[in-house]
Amino acid sequence: MLMVSLLLTAFSGKAQDQPIINATVSGIVLDASSGDPLVGATVVIKGTTNGASTDANGQFNLRTGQKLPFTLIVSFVGYAKKEVVVNDKQVTINLDPTSNKLDDVIISSRRRQESAQEVPIPISVIQGSRAEDAGAFNVNRLKELVPTVQLYVSNARNTTLNIRGLGSTFGLTNDGIDPGVGFYVDGVYYARPAATALDFIDIDRIEVLRGPQGTLFGKNTTAGAFNISTRAASFTPGANFELSYGNYGFIQAKGSLTGPLGKKLAARLSFTGTQRDGLFYNVHTQLPINDINNIGVRGQFLYTPSDNVKITLIGDVSNQKPNGYGWPVAGVVPTQRAAYRQFNAIIADLGYKLPYQSAFERKLDLDTPSKADNQLGGVSVNADIKIGNGTLTATSAWRYWKWTPLNDRDYIGLPVFTISSGNSVHDQWSQEVRYSGKISSKISGVVGVFGLWQDLKSDPVQTEEAGSAQWRFAQSTTSALWKTPGLFDNFGIRTNNRIRSTSLAVFAQADWAITEKLHFLPGVRYNYDKKVVDYDRKTYGGLQTTDAALLALKRLVYTDQSFHTDYDQGNFSGQLSLQYKATNKINAYATYSIGYKPIGVNVGGLPTANGVTLIDLANVKPEYVAHKELGIKTRPSANSILNLTVYRSDIDDFQTQVQTPEPGVNRGYLANAEKVRVQGVELDGSLRFTNLNFNAAVAYTDGKYVRFTNAPVPLEEVGGAQAFKDISGGELPGISKWSGSVGGEAHTNGNLLGLKGNYFLGLDVFYRSKFSSSPSPSQYLNIEGYSLTNGRAGFRASNGLSFFAWARNIFNKNYYEMLLAAPGSYGQYAGIVGDQRMYGVTIRYTY
Repeated sequence: MLMVSLLLTAFSGKAQDQPIINATVSGIVLDASSGDPLVGATVVIKGTTNGASTDANGQFNLRTGQKLPFTLIVSFVGYAKKEVVVNDKQVTINLDPTSNKLDDVIISSRRRQESAQEVPIPISVIQGSRAEDAGAFNVNRLKELVPTVQLYVSNARNTTLNIRGLGSTFGLTNDGIDPGVGFYVDGVYYARPAATALDFIDIDRIEVLRGPQGTLFGKNTTAGAFNISTRAASFTPGANFELSYGNYGFIQAKGSLTGPLGKKLAARLSFTGTQRDGLFYNVHTQLPINDINNIGVRGQFLYTPSDNVKITLIGDVSNQKPNGYGWPVAGVVPTQRAAYRQFNAIIADLGYKLPYQSAFERKLDLDTPSKADNQLGGVSVNADIKIGNGTLTATSAWRYWKWTPLNDRDYIGLPVFTISSGNSVHDQWSQEVRYSGKISSKISGVVGVFGLWQDLKSDPVQTEEAGSAQWRFAQSTTSALWKTPGLFDNFGIRTNNRIRSTSLAVFAQADWAITEKLHFLPGVRYNYDKKVVDYDRKTYGGLQTTDAALLALKRLVYTDQSFHTDYDQGNFSGQLSLQYKATNKINAYATYSIGYKPIGVNVGGLPTANGVTLIDLANVKPEYVAHKELGIKTRPSANSILNLTVYRSDIDDFQTQVQTPEPGVNRGYLANAEKVRVQGVELDGSLRFTNLNFNAAVAYTDGKYVRFTNAPVPLEEVGGAQAFKDISGGELPGISKWSGSVGGEAHTNGNLLGLKGNYFLGLDVFYRSKFSSSPSPSQYLNIEGYSLTNGRAGFRASNGLSFFAWARNIFNKNYYEMLLAAPGSYGQYAGIVGDQRMYGVTIRYTY
């Protein structure tokens, strides 16, 4: 009914027709400094689709039915775009070469169009064109441009997206926890972390907001938000196509078409497809593995029944079907178990040897086929209606996620765990209504309501199964019963689980201009969350026996488990900010905010004690965040920007994922660390010269467990006198104390094959220092710091054609993105190995 009423409102306005007389306008476009004609400049009548390009003499002709005067928009690569009011049928237009002045970066994070430098929020903005030039076609590549973003992926489901080290559990994903980093595309919240593993489709702008943002966005975000805008449908016809080819069989094609379907209806159709050969070789199957096979399509309609109403309908689907993911054993940790229970002794007894010495040989030995089918899609309707001094926005959306995996969780070629398949299907429905605008001459802001309903369930069951080699890995005594033939053969668990969740919220944030320079920004949010969870898993297979001693051995590997949770809770959160605009070049602000993340529910298996399932661990307490921040945004000169942020976040009942030696909890389980602290300093800036653009960012991040007194022991302490330890003071996983990026692009005017345009050379360097890759700090599971260098060089022609060569990881650095202990904590751990050197060429055409 809401969308129907908005559509009815849409017809209240009437377009004004212009008087028409025939006119032919001709002219010439010149370089303002040299007087030379500009060949291939674009000349368009503002507000129409009528346009032309200049010929070899810099001249153009336009036939139009519009009445003089009207406005021309003239653009040319390397020159400032210009609007010219035309009163005569003959015109001369001079374009100025692009100046050193930095253009304002316009964002929409506060639900209105404004300069990023004017917003009292630490924010990084990546334009779609820059992301495309840098080869950042997904978030995993984007993190190399924004050093405060951390993304860890062992497969699409197990995606950790963090900002400043906070947001999601490190390592492996438990479906029963809400992410702390909001991921929005065109105003629609994407609830599943797997969405961040997909390729971007026709991206216009990516805004990364750091710190809690619950008073601006529908879904509560305790660590930050990605606010992604795609290129909109346009009444001006346009198109862009891109084709890339590289080593390892890399092929990527992207494109979009847009234009009018009528006076008030426009459309856009976009697609992307990426393929690449596997970067690893599975010696077991003698086939490559860990390839890329992605495709995505996005379509949208824009309907403008009046000047005050804009309605957008968007549908998309993205599909990944890689032969992967599989990971090599990166090392073996000596545990505190008996000598016969060490990994090397176990595989020696079974006559097995790893067929590689180093993970960087890029070999695997996996006896279970690897599969990671990941599909997401949905439909949304957005209506923007100008009312008074603001805009009423309503966004209705449905999205789905379907995940069909098959993994080899022991990382070796023995039948230890033969099946790990957490099939899932997810549906979400969301509705947001908000009003943003001026309330009075002194007060502006946003107020809204939000609802999110999710249904996540196994599809139809999730399966874990052991193989014939499991007996030797699970063996915990010298009893001969472990060798009973067939005891663990095809012994497994089938799990049915379902999480139905409701999240409702009312949120508001005001901007009160106490004076022209001093602004006060209070914000408040009320959240209501409800989760209904059903979890039931049953064992099957293995040796069918009534022998109590043999049954007890089987229960050491897998047990039946079942529980039901019905939980609901309301909560207030909010923020207070003070902003002081000392001059038009200096913008300072201070913020205090409190955030909240709702209860978590363990749906990956629960640990046991003395054969009894610890049902009390099914629920994980809500997480509370108190956040303080000081920032200053400056423009030292017309061609430079320099911003500084200092912050501290204190988290009570931090929701974390921890490991356990039990094979039946092979993705770990959720727990609460009593208190966690993350603090840091961020500095970023950009500088622009006539022929050079330069940008840099550096971040210092210090994250630690202030108090975590009952954490599981790290891998090397498994089998000792204690199963839990006090890790208070230990560092949080996934956080480098130092990270940074620096990049730039130089360009110069020139000609190539008769085309006029710009030659360019770009370089980006990303660095991060050492970080822990274990929820409980381990002396073995630390990843050394590394740096990556990416570059590109080519030619952009003024007619919209460009082509360039590119390379990623130019110096072919070997590095790990993450280390993962194998289920059962036998001592071996896998390495998520970063991509080696990649290179190729790209050709792009924009009309």
